[in-house]
Amino acid sequence: MFDLESLVRPNIRAMKPYSSARDEFQGDAQVMLDANENSLGSAGPATFNRYPDPQQRAVKAELAKIKGVTGGQIFLGNGSDEAIDLLVRLTCVPGQDSILILPPTYGMYEVAANLNDVAIQRLPLTADFQLSPEVVAGIIASDAKLVFVCSPNNPTGNLLHADAIEEILRGFRGLVVVDEAYSDFASAPSWTTRLAEFPNLVVLQTFSKAWGLAGLRLGMAFASPEIIVYLNKIKPPYNISEATQQHALAALAAGGHFDNLRNDLLVGRQWLAERLPAVEIVEEVFPSDANFLLVRFKPDATAVYDYLLARGIVVRNRTTQPGCAGTLRLTVGTPAENEQLLAALREFAY
Repeated sequence: MFDLESLVRPNIRAMKPYSSARDEFQGDAQVMLDANENSLGSAGPATFNRYPDPQQRAVKAELAKIKGVTGGQIFLGNGSDEAIDLLVRLTCVPGQDSILILPPTYGMYEVAANLNDVAIQRLPLTADFQLSPEVVAGIIASDAKLVFVCSPNNPTGNLLHADAIEEILRGFRGLVVVDEAYSDFASAPSWTTRLAEFPNLVVLQTFSKAWGLAGLRLGMAFASPEIIVYLNKIKPPYNISEATQQHALAALAAGGHFDNLRNDLLVGRQWLAERLPAVEIVEEVFPSDANFLLVRFKPDATAVYDYLLARGIVVRNRTTQPGCAGTLRLTVGTPAENEQLLAALREFAY
């Protein structure tokens, strides 16, 4: 039985959050003398002498329309990494509790746990990077406070089977954090559509990938209003800058451009997936629901990685990750970048 209050650290349940006048005041203020800002303006653009909306109400209102949720189900963070860190801090007592991860997976889950002195339980995915019945049973039996389920998975690129995730949601007693950073490139529906069914579900998304706004550092978490209230309670008061909020609103208003960017990247992914298997040093190209391809090279992926670096092409060496021996992660680039990558791989010689 899922019980949010039993998951939250006792000191956080009892703490009084920082409250700014901007949190307490609703409406159009004529004179703002509450926050010791520079009332004369800015050394830079004049719109930035005031603190930003601490609850990002305008962005959440527009985002709610697109995602089919309410503003009270949205948390915005400094990248998804802030939400990951806050979820660990919200539930895990340092030196006492644990999280559960499913390697190979995104490295920041482990970083957040280590930073907060939280133990890590690991249940590896199968050879084809899926959730086996044994792993699902292990998750359900675990005493971890939260499990991170990355789908589409990073670095493998594939969606995890929805029926296995649903079984975890129904049986695990902690928070189930489904990280959908790459979901815009997948054909499956987002787990945000099922928030009402699962009070223990948290869905992470980001503006960094399909939206092309990595430089803004803006991540999203979707969950029940009860969970969102706690995340807002422990976040820094002004965690999203005014500039970021303005740019996010502009991006949300330009939905057609977003669709074009996503479709072009999907075309690029297909282009690479069709041509890479014919390259002599490529052993396997794994199926991808993301904007990258995990590729196994022979006989030495690290030598290929170093060769590409020398050619001025930076990819991600994943050969040390569990189940990923001999692999590089190749992000889909522009058409010209994809052609340059393919040409370099064809010219590689030991």
